[in-house]
Amino acid sequence: MSIFSLVTGRPGPSGYGSASTAEEVTEGIDASKLTVIVTGGGSGIGLETSRVLALRGAHVIIAARNTDAANKAKQVILNEIENAKVDVLKLDLSSTKSVRSFVDNFHALHLPLNILINNAGVMFCPFQLSEDGIEMQFATNHLGHFLLTSLLLDKMKDTARTTGIEGRIVNLSSIAHLHTYEGGIRFQKINDERSYSDKRAYGQSKLANILHAKELSRRLQEVGANITVNSVHPGLIMTPLMRHSALLMRILKFFTCLLWKNVPQGASTTCYVALDPRLKGVSGKYYLDCNEMEPSAYARDQKLARELWDFSNKLVASTAKS
Repeated sequence: MSIFSLVTGRPGPSGYGSASTAEEVTEGIDASKLTVIVTGGGSGIGLETSRVLALRGAHVIIAARNTDAANKAKQVILNEIENAKVDVLKLDLSSTKSVRSFVDNFHALHLPLNILINNAGVMFCPFQLSEDGIEMQFATNHLGHFLLTSLLLDKMKDTARTTGIEGRIVNLSSIAHLHTYEGGIRFQKINDERSYSDKRAYGQSKLANILHAKELSRRLQEVGANITVNSVHPGLIMTPLMRHSALLMRILKFFTCLLWKNVPQGASTTCYVALDPRLKGVSGKYYLDCNEMEPSAYARDQKLARELWDFSNKLVASTAKS
């Protein structure tokens, strides 16, 4: 999409553009047979995604670190949509222990799983390590979702096989994946505080989201699984995600106001990729403003994607032993 299209909202090939809202891109779609997990579904574009999916009839599981806030978000949805099916489960993506506990709690519900939306994240935070000893942005934005997806994959495969309904996984990335460290992913310096850059570390984690989607898509296609995996850039939206850089973002927004979206517009690409029937069988792609876009050269590097996959598996295995 060009800058002109972004500013004017002119629709792309899909018929939608930067001005389209989540409700608009899902109008007329019946999701009543679907069960969806939305990480970070209790605030920002995650909440709007949860609301619109519930509006279309889906059973939505809000996975959130702050369950009090998530339950309030659930009530907001129920106040608007009387028959909405919404549940809340605790999930702290920076903790592999919490991820494993969430998966156990989800399995205990004995529900199918059609769609997984890896939405939650942190942005531009000061250097810190997770409880597993991993740099926080990489741990939360990538590794937590990598483990979550891996642990839920058998459930998604089984659901797709028994229902005949295609499963879909959506990773929320960002155009920030263009601004990463040299080499894309600095495997040997993930926890290097001296050379840490909060902006590049965020870009690295968002690049990892795309590479994860591409490699998982390749692996699922190899085994013939009826599941697609795609990544999206929601656009520039002022949400609680920006709490570590609120002043900088307000200054940026002042000078680039025409490029920013509101929350309903920000949730549109996620909902489009999760539900639109025209995307049946489409996998391993990157979307912006509800249209396919080409990501960076790093994001298209299959060797880098495989290296990240192996590196992530080793990190996950190391946390299981600690």
